[in-house]
Amino acid sequence: MEQDRSSQSRPPHVLVFPLPIQGHINSMIKLAELLAIAGFKLTFLNSHHNHERLVKFNNIAAHFERYSGFQFKTITDGLPLDHPRSGNWFLDMFEDTMEPKMKESLREVLVNSSPPVDCIIGDGFLGFALDVAKELGIPIIFFRTSSPCCFWVYYSIPDIIQAGELPINGSEDIDRLITTVPGMETYLRCRDLPTFCRKLDIEDSIIKLVVKQTRKSLQADALILNTAEELDGPILSQIRTKCPRVYAVGPLHAQLNTRLNAKHGESYDHISNTLWEVDKSCIFWLNKQPNRSVIYVSFGSITSTSREQLLELWYGLLNSKTKFLLVVRPNSVIGKDGEGEDVVMELMEKSKDRGYIVNWAPQEAVLNHPAIGGFFTHNGWNSTLESVVAGVPMICWPQFADQHVNCRVVSEVWKIGLDMKDVCDSKIVEKMVNDVMVDRKEEFAKSASEIAKVTNQCVNVGGSSYSNLDRLIEDIRIMSLKTHKK
Repeated sequence: MEQDRSSQSRPPHVLVFPLPIQGHINSMIKLAELLAIAGFKLTFLNSHHNHERLVKFNNIAAHFERYSGFQFKTITDGLPLDHPRSGNWFLDMFEDTMEPKMKESLREVLVNSSPPVDCIIGDGFLGFALDVAKELGIPIIFFRTSSPCCFWVYYSIPDIIQAGELPINGSEDIDRLITTVPGMETYLRCRDLPTFCRKLDIEDSIIKLVVKQTRKSLQADALILNTAEELDGPILSQIRTKCPRVYAVGPLHAQLNTRLNAKHGESYDHISNTLWEVDKSCIFWLNKQPNRSVIYVSFGSITSTSREQLLELWYGLLNSKTKFLLVVRPNSVIGKDGEGEDVVMELMEKSKDRGYIVNWAPQEAVLNHPAIGGFFTHNGWNSTLESVVAGVPMICWPQFADQHVNCRVVSEVWKIGLDMKDVCDSKIVEKMVNDVMVDRKEEFAKSASEIAKVTNQCVNVGGSSYSNLDRLIEDIRIMSLKTHKK
């Protein structure tokens, strides 16, 4: 009886389990901190490989010491340590290599956890976590870290195929509208679907894997999405027809800033959760530039470019009328025998008068810097939201996963950017940079500023995302009480 009383009085113990990729870790660790601020005990379960990188390049361990109930635990991602983990590696290796080992390790962590885990918040792509949760009788909420629009497109792929709208029949068909994704009938084209949808074989293993994981997400007790009702309301309504309990609690980085300011009187920009070493010298360079005069160019933590693509991008930037801050990650340029690294050094030397090149930048600080007037981006969802919150217009050059859909939403629905998908030509780069930064600067700045204002209101007290997070926190408490009683 005494044990029952103590278990009911202790705070809920939540285990947060991201897919082992930078973008997924980024948003899920922010959610974990928001739950820690609410007084929950948190276990953040990361891969060995990513945790080592996280603590190597950041003061993250010291930051989380302020939460007495916060702990990091690690498991294998199933891959050898020297695996490059770049591109779409997880889609190719997930079912055969990663899933069996991660599933076994997750079960072991949960069985041996003290105090017991009351609720799992699992990455929505890790469907096996649902099987383990059901086996052990633990409630599970899935967090889909991609955009709601992309989640809805993934969910709808079987319907698109059944309607005969896939496969895509060559380049003449690429701009045909897709009419079988409810809520997106007027603007979603074949070109805007994830790139794996361009395969002629609709039985392709990657298509099947994505559909399987997406539809499995809806079997969880609830779904968390990193967006706001005001940003994605029509699509959230569609998702709720399949899963009524959806918590739109984003943008999470802005929500975390709101709550950290209220709790500790600080924002979290003094810590980083990146897996790369940040070069802060670019901030000093930005400090010397006029307001809204620089375009920031970064294509995320996974995208690689060929030597030829990088040169096209660079010449386009150089020939535009705009200064630029360009991020080129180590080993992200594909060339023969070190040619990639050589070309980067050469461009750094030639860019001195017009631009600044770094290996990795403190992105949120950069986007919020007054010198930044535009963001040339791959449209990963975190980057897209960070640009929205900062009120920075975008040039969109998506590569894979949710990025093509996000690009279409930015350019066609929100109208705060330009769509450059499927093209890498210096003349087009030059024109688009000039459009966003010079010729149509005020038009884009006005649209981006308006959407930023609405989005930032969502995460303040009384806003939709703020209230949805409070509801999520309360519902986890109720779930945990039920788990205690069991």
